[in-house]
Amino acid sequence: MSSTSRRLHITLSHYRTAFFSKMNYIVGAIVLLLSFTADARVGNSSEPTSYCTETPECLLFDLTCKGEEYEVRHYEATKWVTTDVESMFKDLAKIKGFRKLYKYITGENEAGVNIDMTAPVILKVKEEIPLLKKSVYSLSFLLPSAYQKQAPQPTDSTVYFTDMPDTTIYVKSFGGWSVSAVATIYANKLKEALDKAGATYNTDYHYDVGYNSPMKLMNRHNEVWYEAKGAPVCPPVE
Repeated sequence: MSSTSRRLHITLSHYRTAFFSKMNYIVGAIVLLLSFTADARVGNSSEPTSYCTETPECLLFDLTCKGEEYEVRHYEATKWVTTDVESMFKDLAKIKGFRKLYKYITGENEAGVNIDMTAPVILKVKEEIPLLKKSVYSLSFLLPSAYQKQAPQPTDSTVYFTDMPDTTIYVKSFGGWSVSAVATIYANKLKEALDKAGATYNTDYHYDVGYNSPMKLMNRHNEVWYEAKGAPVCPPVE
C-alpha cells in the first residue's frame, strides 16, 4: 500500500470512528431524555405528596416554592379525559360530570377496558359567574401513565380528551369537603394573596381540585389552582 493510500485509509477510518461515536452519543442522549420524561408526569401515588394515597398513580409535580399563603408548582404536560356540564349549580355539575367519566374508565370505551382511577380530579370553573345563571363546568380525570400516549376512545360523544401543557400553577390547599361555597372562599383567598404579591395569573378561570373519594371522611385534601402567567412569584416565607 502506498503512503498516499495509507493516509487516505487512516483518514477514512478516523471519520468513520468519529461519525459512529457522535451517532452513539445522540442516540444515548435521546434514550436518556426518554427515560427521564416517560414516567415524570404520572406516577406512584407515594411520590408527590402524603395526601395522594387512594389511587395507584397521581399527578406528579416539582415544588418551586412554598409559603403560608400559597405554593408554586411546576407540572409537565399531561393528558386527561374530560366532559362538560352546563348547570346553574357547580356541585350538581361535578356529580353529573363524575358519573360520565366514571363510566368511561369502567368500560364504556371502544376497547371495553377498565382504567385505573387517578388523582386529582379537577373542575375548570369560569370566573365572574353571574348569580343564578348557568355556566359550563369542565370536569377531568387524569389518565394513568399507561394511557398517557394513547387511550381508548370514549363511546359517549360528550366525553373527550384534553391536553394540559407544561405549566406553572399557584396552589392553595384546604381540608374538609370541597362544596361550592367553601371552594369559592379559598379561590378568593388565593387571588388576594397573588394580587398582594404582585403575581400575574390567568383570570379567566381557575380549577377546583380534589384528591379523595366520597368514602374518605377524615383528613381530606383539596386545592384551588390558578395558572401562572410569566415568571412565577414566590410567597413570603413566614
